[in-house]
Amino acid sequence: MTTERTADTAAEIPGQLPLPSQSSAHPAAALPFTRKPQLPALTGIRTLLAIFIILFHFTPPHLGLLYPIIDSAYIFVGYFFLLSGFVLTYNYADRALTLNKRDFWLARFSRLYPIYILVLVISTRMLLDEYNARPHAEFWSGILLTPFLLQGWSPVLATFGNTVAWTLSCEVMFYAAFPFLLYFWATRMHWMESRSRLILLFFALWAIGLVPHVLYTWLNPDHLAAAADRYTSTYLLRFLKYTPPPYICTFLAGVTLARLHALLPFTPRQRLLVAVVALTLLGIFFYTGLSKQMPYIYMHGGLIVPLFALLTLGLAGPNLIASLFSIRPLVLLGEATFALYLLHFNVFILIHNNHLPERLHLTHLDPWLSYVALLLLAYVAYRFVENPARKAILTRFSSKPKPALPPA
Repeated sequence: MTTERTADTAAEIPGQLPLPSQSSAHPAAALPFTRKPQLPALTGIRTLLAIFIILFHFTPPHLGLLYPIIDSAYIFVGYFFLLSGFVLTYNYADRALTLNKRDFWLARFSRLYPIYILVLVISTRMLLDEYNARPHAEFWSGILLTPFLLQGWSPVLATFGNTVAWTLSCEVMFYAAFPFLLYFWATRMHWMESRSRLILLFFALWAIGLVPHVLYTWLNPDHLAAAADRYTSTYLLRFLKYTPPPYICTFLAGVTLARLHALLPFTPRQRLLVAVVALTLLGIFFYTGLSKQMPYIYMHGGLIVPLFALLTLGLAGPNLIASLFSIRPLVLLGEATFALYLLHFNVFILIHNNHLPERLHLTHLDPWLSYVALLLLAYVAYRFVENPARKAILTRFSSKPKPALPPA
């Protein structure tokens, strides 16, 4: 899951980026770093996406109008990867030639790893299930790879220990490559800095990203008797669903979208129109049955990434709809999105394996009580584990100058 948040940026506020000039060999070096406007609507929408994914994994009855969205909410994981590329580029594009790679990677590590370790500790009991379900060699491979966030590179082990943690293997790959990608763009990609070329590049990346999924459907290498769905599990399908390579194009599309955003001087009214169009098209897609008519593997491969891109542009600046997604509760929970996403699967299972609702005589309130517990636990983990650990790691290991202490 992208998990890179716009709220990540109290010190790295995202905003409109000055692009390198084609006339300078090292344009970014001459551009001073400027604090950029926050994008609270993109933080707020992460809250909704994460909640939809929770409801997709653990679906309660009587969802009414929300069910068509929740039933296909697995596709929102791809939207997180798009947002990750967008937000990283939005934050750092004006530091392409001056970015300290060590500090960048340290910032990403400090964001991901403390809460990941917490979830590993919480999930220790799950290892018994893994041990009983897998061959011993496979189990011990999972034990070795999972602490290093490498399990996602194995289709067989991608969901080891915590079903949703495979997304972190993707994010780690994106983070490792991003400073080099940023530098390459600043020094070799000046010819791309036009709206038409960036739009063409975006759609080219989107189409290329879908190629493996289209080929799988056409060639049917697993000789499936029926169309693949969320319960179909083969080695090739797990490769397409859970490993990092199939999501590279979605991340790069997010990078391209951020470059395009910098060249689109939307007025609030124009941005509102873009948001309305995006939400309308998404509504049509979900509520006319198109989301169920499309091949499952196409959906997993980013079929509606262009609609997500349109929505991102609509929310990446001030307008009425962006204000609705920027309400305080959504933004506060959006800051804890990573913790919520990573905790929800195993914690929900642990709650019910230990029969906590029954023990508390609150079964009549479940599963809604479990959902509230997940939200509260995620925010507590963010406030008292993720955030303090991140600050401690950055204070101890960052190469940035420490603020001078006031005289005694």
